[in-house]
Amino acid sequence: EGKVPLELAEKMEGLYAKWFCEGNLTQAQAQMLPKKGDGLNMDWSQLRLGYRLGMCSILALWVCWDCVWGLVRDGHSTIGGRTAFPVFRACAGLLLVHWFWGLSVFIWTRYRVNYIFLFDFNPRIVDTPITIYNDCVDETLVFMILMLLYYKAGANDIPQILPDGFYPLFLVLFTVKELIFPWRKRAPLWTAIWHVITSPIYLPTFFLTYVADVFTSMVKVFQDILWTLCFVISGDFLIPDNSDEQPRHWQHTFWYKNVVIPLICLFPLWIRFSQCLRKYYDTRQRFPHLANAFKYALSQTVTLFGAFHPLYLLTQNKNVVTVSAVSLADDDELYAPHYSRGMNLFQMFWVGAFVTSSLYSWCWDVYMDWGLGRPKHMFLGPRLMYPKRLHYYGVIFIDLFLRFMWVLTLIPPQSGASFEVPNYLSAFTMSVELLRRTLWGFFRLENEHRHNTAGYRRVDFVPLHFSTGHDHKYKQKERAGWNVLAEVAAVTTAVLSVSAASVIVAHKASQIESRGEL
Repeated sequence: EGKVPLELAEKMEGLYAKWFCEGNLTQAQAQMLPKKGDGLNMDWSQLRLGYRLGMCSILALWVCWDCVWGLVRDGHSTIGGRTAFPVFRACAGLLLVHWFWGLSVFIWTRYRVNYIFLFDFNPRIVDTPITIYNDCVDETLVFMILMLLYYKAGANDIPQILPDGFYPLFLVLFTVKELIFPWRKRAPLWTAIWHVITSPIYLPTFFLTYVADVFTSMVKVFQDILWTLCFVISGDFLIPDNSDEQPRHWQHTFWYKNVVIPLICLFPLWIRFSQCLRKYYDTRQRFPHLANAFKYALSQTVTLFGAFHPLYLLTQNKNVVTVSAVSLADDDELYAPHYSRGMNLFQMFWVGAFVTSSLYSWCWDVYMDWGLGRPKHMFLGPRLMYPKRLHYYGVIFIDLFLRFMWVLTLIPPQSGASFEVPNYLSAFTMSVELLRRTLWGFFRLENEHRHNTAGYRRVDFVPLHFSTGHDHKYKQKERAGWNVLAEVAAVTTAVLSVSAASVIVAHKASQIESRGEL
């Protein structure tokens, strides 16, 4: 009579070992045994995470209080106006990416979106959401403490044992260490980043295209990273904020403002553009790959006009003076006023391209990337994996407005344009765009889980975490011919020609406006 429960237990141990322990019965028995303890069966990792989150909250309130109190008391000296603030903003951007990645993993795990299979991850080195949150909390604690010390040292509230610039330097070194170690977990990420940067040499997998899409939302972060590198390499971090010694004006040089910064704005878009062409070359399908490539080509055109000429300056009234900024000839800005009636041809072109690019990107997000917008499904999609329809409608509505803000983030700083995002709002726009990309990722992976949307997988279904023994029928890959290669070359040449023409026309228009001939 007692053999039945034992046989059932042995059967369950065998099944567990086969599915989750690669046939190791001893390991399966160890995992299925109840844990010995105080009998409360509490998850102490959550308690540890909770009290450290409380520490982060207190430090964040402390930093905000000091910044606000300094502004009220002195009228200046907030941390946003300090020299090394872009360093903290760059590290904060990378920290937000880490936090949002933990949130994404939590949502995908909670609603059974098999991101491990879709991204082709190694399950043995994938962190759980609680592990990611613990790492993020540790990084946030270090970030807040160093920011507070930097602010206090600059305000002379603590003894200046070290120069002010050493605190952002320590933050940079700590951030580099977190990006590299532990190498066993970071190596696949850096390999993927290398494959993304060298596109289209490598075949774009779903994860590579996901990383490239995230890069398009990190333009402001990359600009601050470049600023941080120049700040550290030039030795400006050794110069105190209240010193009479002037820092090097590398941020006002031609190579920095008119070469490197525009390239940083364009490079993520070019990566996605080249990945789309590579997918077209491999699949010989003009739609959706060439249509998707056109989306990034249009964004590049908007960025180029914003980088080399402020075509979108607005007149303040009917007969007001419109001011153009020309900074291509030398490091000093030359302002040449001229009278303009309304918007000129260049302004109308830029505004039209700006609106078209934003609406095109939004429609592509909803209809192609998310698989929504189907009228027969109440403008959503079939087989939704998230529980509430209101969440879908809300994100669709939010994405419409944030897409316009995303295009604005592609405009290089200090371009002299009235549409340029002010410096004090850069941290906010950067955070909002990273949040938009996180929301986009929720529904992008849901759609890829339900449908093999772009042919990234050889099979049309997503398997469970254990082997089912199902006999899959694979699709045959077609090889592209010379006609496809020629078409790819033609599209690339056309985009490069339009980009070059944009720069030339913008530069000439800027020179004409500076002479007051328009």
